Amino acid sequence: MSLDRTSPAPGGTPTSVSKLPNVSKDTSKDASGLLPPTNPSVQSPPPRPSASATIKYYITQPTSASFIAGGVAGAVSRTVVSPLERLKIIFQVQAPGTTTYQGVGPALMRMWKEEGWRGFMRGNGTNCVRIVPYSAVQFSSYTIYKKALAGDSGSMDTARRLCAGAMAGVTSVVATYPLDIVRTRLSIQSASFSTLDKHAKLPGMWATMKAMYATEGGIFALYRGLGPTLAGVAPYVGINFATYEAMRKFMTPEGEKNPTAIGKLVAGGVSGAVAQSITYPFDVLRRRFQVNTMSGLGYKYKSLWDAITVIIKGEGVRGLYKGLLPNLLKVAPSIGSSFLSYEITRDLLTGLVGGI
Repeated sequence: MSLDRTSPAPGGTPTSVSKLPNVSKDTSKDASGLLPPTNPSVQSPPPRPSASATIKYYITQPTSASFIAGGVAGAVSRTVVSPLERLKIIFQVQAPGTTTYQGVGPALMRMWKEEGWRGFMRGNGTNCVRIVPYSAVQFSSYTIYKKALAGDSGSMDTARRLCAGAMAGVTSVVATYPLDIVRTRLSIQSASFSTLDKHAKLPGMWATMKAMYATEGGIFALYRGLGPTLAGVAPYVGINFATYEAMRKFMTPEGEKNPTAIGKLVAGGVSGAVAQSITYPFDVLRRRFQVNTMSGLGYKYKSLWDAITVIIKGEGVRGLYKGLLPNLLKVAPSIGSSFLSYEITRDLLTGLVGGI
């Protein structure tokens, strides 16, 4: 008698076979040695995956893992070079004739003696907070622009890729610019400029942003210096990509398709140094406009052309390249730490086996 059916009891009422006394049961088993299901036609729904299993599934996908790893790499690389990044900003906004910070080594020693470890990290928290939405907007907008430029053919040549990358850079800058200007303010507010207003307790990120909004012109204050920034984004991205492709080909061994890890690091370092050197004046102008209304620094530029004229007249052409040395010094460790942390994080998330 089958186990998946019911049998009438004396009196006509169907009763489960398992409940009938003295009824021999069919003990036939399947190949696995287990009893067959009581009703094969009715299957129980599969168990719903737990929240942790769902999260694990998504973060181990290649795109998600690369995105998260990229964010971690950006935060790590910026933290590693934070002292040089802050020193670059101080050099950029230091008034002409001021000798408070002179030379990379002496300036770093002064920063350490006066502010300690916190002086090296000043403004880095805001910079790390900025990189997460910056990367998110950059990657997503690049995908959208790439699809729009590819059209029906779906093909992308170098010019279209550069254009998509430039527009993605502009989009990400606009979306996260308030955090960038606040980072600049935090980087210099504790510097030893004699003319700079001092605070008994230095304000944090949100306090600085609220104060700028309330006292310096509302939302426009949080986007001061955006013009020079956007003017420098497109040429920087174009030069960076073009130089990297040329150096990548140069560093590829004969008979190989791709360069080694060291070759990629060298190609990235050279392309970054070349692109930053050519477009560096735009970065100086961006920082000057970001502190243009900050009391004590004395910058009152009326327009982009007025700023260029005043800087060249008062500081010479070298004024447009203030802070270039610490900026170039941070290229190699920034790229190296970014590459290393990216690979480690990606491998941890995807469960890949093997070294870097």
